[in-house]
Amino acid sequence: MKRITHSSFGTNIARMLYKSFFVGTLAAVSFAASSIVSSAKADTQTPSPINSNDIEKYSRALLTIEQSRLQAFEELKKISGQVPTITCNKPKTIAALPTSKARDIAKKYCQRSQAIVKDSGLSVQLFNNITLKLRNDDSLKEQIHNTLIRLQRNRNSR
Repeated sequence: MKRITHSSFGTNIARMLYKSFFVGTLAAVSFAASSIVSSAKADTQTPSPINSNDIEKYSRALLTIEQSRLQAFEELKKISGQVPTITCNKPKTIAALPTSKARDIAKKYCQRSQAIVKDSGLSVQLFNNITLKLRNDDSLKEQIHNTLIRLQRNRNSR
């Protein structure tokens, strides 16, 4: 009896899982980015176009923030048994945490996130503007998504 194999089937599943991983990563990172948007309002002037250098810096900052977010949220989960919703520019979300230790972890996460953005070479305002623009700009989402994939591949190939 002749056995039919579908070698492309395994490749397609792997490719689909790989894409799903990066879409999930982009979603999680976007959530993390939106949680650190500072209380300062976005500039009301017409924002300047976002260049590829800014996209690179933004993407690097997102990946670093995501690592910090995962660590902080794991610690918070140990304390409260669940992952709380924290928005750094909404102090009530931090104040609502059950213990002072949890509030300290959340505050440190927010401070680290802002420091990561500044260390990336972007201003907090530009980072926030890019985050806000991501919500409605599919082209920008795709550019950042592709940059995140490239950066992840480079990290994994080391």
